[in-house]
Amino acid sequence: MMAPLRTVQNGVRSRVGRWRNPSSLGAKLVLILTGVGLVGSIALTALLAALIIPSFNQLETKSIDAHVERTRAALGDFARKVEGAVRDYGDWTSSYDYMARPNPEFERESFSPLAMANLNVDGMAYVGNDGRIVIVRWRDAARNVDRPDQRAAFSAALVKSDFRKFLGERSSGSYYLRLGGELAAVGVAKVRRSDGTGEPRGYVLMARRVTSAALSDILQLPATIDLANAPDTDQIISARTTMRIAVPIRGSDGNAVASAVFSVPRDVSVLGRRMLWLAVAGSTLLLLFVLAMLRRMITTLVLRPLARVESHMQVVRASGSLSLLPDEVRKDEIGSLGNSFNAMLQQLKDLREKLEVQSFALGKSESAVAVMHNVRNALNPISTILSQGIAQGPPIDRAVLDRALGELAKTDLPAARQAKLLAFVTAALDAEARDREARRAELQIGREAMSHVLEIIGAQQSAAHERPPVEPCDVTEIIAKNATIARYSGNVSIAFNFPAHPCHVLASRIILSQVIGNLFSNAADAIAAKGTASGSITVTIDRVGGGARIAIRDDGEGFSAERTPTLFQRGYSSRAHKSGGLGLHWCANSMNAMGGGLKLESDGPGTGAVALLTLPLAEDRAELAA
Repeated sequence: MMAPLRTVQNGVRSRVGRWRNPSSLGAKLVLILTGVGLVGSIALTALLAALIIPSFNQLETKSIDAHVERTRAALGDFARKVEGAVRDYGDWTSSYDYMARPNPEFERESFSPLAMANLNVDGMAYVGNDGRIVIVRWRDAARNVDRPDQRAAFSAALVKSDFRKFLGERSSGSYYLRLGGELAAVGVAKVRRSDGTGEPRGYVLMARRVTSAALSDILQLPATIDLANAPDTDQIISARTTMRIAVPIRGSDGNAVASAVFSVPRDVSVLGRRMLWLAVAGSTLLLLFVLAMLRRMITTLVLRPLARVESHMQVVRASGSLSLLPDEVRKDEIGSLGNSFNAMLQQLKDLREKLEVQSFALGKSESAVAVMHNVRNALNPISTILSQGIAQGPPIDRAVLDRALGELAKTDLPAARQAKLLAFVTAALDAEARDREARRAELQIGREAMSHVLEIIGAQQSAAHERPPVEPCDVTEIIAKNATIARYSGNVSIAFNFPAHPCHVLASRIILSQVIGNLFSNAADAIAAKGTASGSITVTIDRVGGGARIAIRDDGEGFSAERTPTLFQRGYSSRAHKSGGLGLHWCANSMNAMGGGLKLESDGPGTGAVALLTLPLAEDRAELAA
């Protein structure tokens, strides 16, 4: 009855144990709340980032697209102004006549630097349909004089251009042209009469330089013309607070000849990041506040009442008085726990009184039950040997052997047949002899086990009322004898390892044999309970001080350290298929009566167990007596 009660006490003690210990419930709750806070903060940050960042990225993308479109519109508008100016010269009868008969008078009036200055262009040219340049001019805007270097570069670019392909069916168009280190917007128009009639006699071109300052004025932000970088697509290079945007400036063939580069601040992205961090900080602080309040409520409503129960249990353990827990009016789970705890204490108090009354009556039957337990363990090998003998069939069929002997009695039997029959009969007789020897060996082991049973029964009467007499005995011989018997005590294959050298100790040979037999039987049960078909039991003997320490190790199921005291309780048994269960209790008392001791150790379930027996050495006792 005490084993379940102690288990209940240990369970309650483990549930309300030391809260301030790092492994206590309070520490675990703090750790769990901290983990929840961290995970919640990370999840909240990820959620807010998934909602805020894409939205602001879309706004930023739209802002970039607007800047790019505004730049393209500004470049197109600048080129269209030049195209508008050149269209007046294209649809002009004077130009149409000039292309048929070039004359200096037209060139002085309409192609002079003053006329170009009035048109706000830097270069002009007339080109025939065959690509022949009729006249070309480039002026220096600062001095209003002709620039031969730029004129030559302008002429070379015009020769390479295919205006028929560029214009197609259109009457005018515009594009950008790179001239050395400068960029110019070029307008081109077909030369026709003023009313738009007549077969075009060529093309008139006007060019206006584009500078970074002019582009900045158009875009209303700092911009530069990059002649070294001419990408065919928009380039966007993002930094932390700014974006560098490069918009391609295309020539007559559609490929970029330069790029308009400008930087804009990432106000939308910066605003999004600030909004994200503000939202994360606010939500994290709110989460921390909620977790702090939750921890305080758990401490007040759960941990402190459980600590009060634990403190009362410490008082009960220290004083031994099963006093009840002071009442606290609570209708929740903690109040139910206190009521159950008080009911348990009252039950323990009643059971303690009953146990004191029953202990005397139980002591009377303990000795007889222990003997029957030991007799049962000793009879198991006999039952196994008899069962094997009954189940084992004859080594040779008797009818076959008789038929072979009958054939051998014939006189007209062929020699080859006779030789085969003689070999068969000889083998059958040998098998019969081996079977007989095996049965004799098993019967010898059974006789030894039966002798062991008779010794247990015979020695019980004298050992029941007095301390057992001790005498020098060889513990190695006793171990070997019980190991031979234990091999037949179960259905699993067990390998035994034990030392061969003798070791004489002071003990009762019969009682020590029963103790070792019981320990072997328990080890075999532990190996079988592990579920494997085989196992091993290893015995070592060490000399420690003036005594011998015998260690019996098995690779069975093992047990937890908390169960060690329970294993020696009177009436406890972990085997549901066996009755009694006083083996270890009786073994421990017997070892103590012989001046020794018994301990059980295990590293945990599944790791096996070791039984440690200590006994005084016979040689040391003899030396002291001398």
